[in-house]
Amino acid sequence: MGEKVTADIHAVAAQFFAATAIQDIREYGTGRVNDTFLVTVAGMKEKRFILQRISSAVFAHPEWIMENLRIVCDHVVHKLAAEGNTGNWRMPLIQQTLWGRDFYRDRDESCWRVLHFIADCRSFTTVQSRFQAREAGLALGRFHRLINDLDPALLHDTLPGFHVTPLYFAQYDRVAATSDQPSSADIRFCHDFITRRRALAHVLEDAGKEGKLFNRPIHGDPKLSNILFDEQTGRAVSLIDLDTVKPGLIQYDIGDCLRSCCNGQGEEGPLPVFFDTELCREILQGYVAEAGSFLTSQDYEYFYAGTRLIAFELGLRFFTDYLQGNVYFKASSPGQNLERSLVQFSLTESIEKQEREIGLIICDIT
Repeated sequence: MGEKVTADIHAVAAQFFAATAIQDIREYGTGRVNDTFLVTVAGMKEKRFILQRISSAVFAHPEWIMENLRIVCDHVVHKLAAEGNTGNWRMPLIQQTLWGRDFYRDRDESCWRVLHFIADCRSFTTVQSRFQAREAGLALGRFHRLINDLDPALLHDTLPGFHVTPLYFAQYDRVAATSDQPSSADIRFCHDFITRRRALAHVLEDAGKEGKLFNRPIHGDPKLSNILFDEQTGRAVSLIDLDTVKPGLIQYDIGDCLRSCCNGQGEEGPLPVFFDTELCREILQGYVAEAGSFLTSQDYEYFYAGTRLIAFELGLRFFTDYLQGNVYFKASSPGQNLERSLVQFSLTESIEKQEREIGLIICDIT
C-alpha cells in the first residue's frame, strides 16, 4: 500500500464518519484490484465498515460502479422485503458520506466508498464440503433470480469488453507481439496452449449474436471468495464485490462459479489442478433450485461451454498481464500471474477431459 494512501486514510474515513468516532483503520482482505480497509467506529449501531479506493487503473468510471451498486442494492432490498427474505440474504449496502453522497473523490480524483460490513460471516478460497458447494450454487442462483427482472439497460457497462473472450485474444496478440519477457518452457507452453484453442474464443459471443443467448444482469465475478457463508449455519447469505455487475450472459457467471468452486487446489495451485465433477453436480443443483424458473433450454446447452471458456479466458488474461508486466492483477512476485495462468490452463484441460460427465450432469438437472 502506498505511503500517500496510508497517510491520508483517516482524512478519507472522516468524509463518512465523525473523526472522533473513528477508532481503528487497517488493511483488509486479499483483493487483487481495489485497496480495501476495515474501519471500526464508535457511537453507531454498526461498528465495522469496509472502506475502499476503487482502482482507477481498472475502472475508468468508478462513479458508474456506484450507480450500478445503488440500483442493484435498492432493487434487491425491495424485492427481499416483498418476499419476506426467508433465506436471510444480505447485501453490501452503501454508507453515504456525511454530505449524503454515495462516494467521495479526494484531491487526486481517487474514488472512495464505504460499504456496510456483513458480520458473522466468512469466505473461503476452496470448497470445504458438498453441502457448501450446493450453497454456493444456491447463492448464485438466488442472486440471479433477485436481479433477473431488473432491466439490464439500467446498468452501466463498467468494464467494456469484460468477459468478451475475442477481445482478450486481440489484446493477447498485441502484447505477445511486443513482449520482451525472456522465453521459458512455461511461456512456450502457454503460447501453444492458447494457439490451439483460438477457435474456442467465440462460442458464447456467437450464441448471443445468433439469438440463442441474451443479456441479463450478471455479477461478473462470482468466484467462491466472493460468497459469504454464515459462521453458525454454513448457509450462503451474500454475494459481494459487485463492481463488475453489468449486462451480460449468465453463462459467464455460471462458468466462473464452477471454475472457482470445483478446483480443490485453489487459484494459486499447486499443479496439476482438477475439476471436481461431484462439486459441479452440487453447485448446479443448487443453482437450478433458485434460478430454474427463468432458464431456457438453450441456457442449459451452453453451461459446459461457459465453464470451459471462463477457465481458459482467465488463464489467457493472467498470461497476458504477466507478459505486459502485471498491470491489472496485483502480484506479489513478477512470475505470479504466469503461475496463475498455468493453474487455469491445467483446469481447462481437466474440464475438457470430463466433457461427457459434465454434460450428463447438466442433462440430469434440466
